[in-house]
Amino acid sequence: MLNNQSYLEYFGLIKELDEQATETISGGYEVFALRNKTEYDIPYAVNGIRTSDLASGADLIYTTYGGGLTIEFDADVRIDYKKLKKYTLTDGVYEFQNDPSPDNPYDIDLYSVG
Repeated sequence: MLNNQSYLEYFGLIKELDEQATETISGGYEVFALRNKTEYDIPYAVNGIRTSDLASGADLIYTTYGGGLTIEFDADVRIDYKKLKKYTLTDGVYEFQNDPSPDNPYDIDLYSVG
C-alpha cells in the first residue's frame, strides 16, 4: 500500500483526493430558509417539482448538496392572472414579501434577507 501511495503522490493524485475528501467532510451542502411574509398562501415549485403551497407566515428549510436551488412562483397572487418568476438561489434566507411598487397591490416577490 505504501508503494501505491508513493506512486499516487508522484502523479499528484493524493492532493486531488484530499481536496475532494475535505469538501465531502466539510459538508459540501447549502442551506436555504424560505419564509412567507405575505398574507397569501403561495404556490411554488422547487427544482421544477411543484410542492404544496407555502402558507402565510410559514417557514421552511431546504438543504441541497451543490448546485443551488431553483424556485418558481406566481408573482401575482390573483387567481385569474399569471406572472411567473424564477430564481436560482444560493445559501441564505429568502422571504416572500409584498412588492412595494404601487402599480399592482397583488404583486409579491422573493427577497434575499440574509
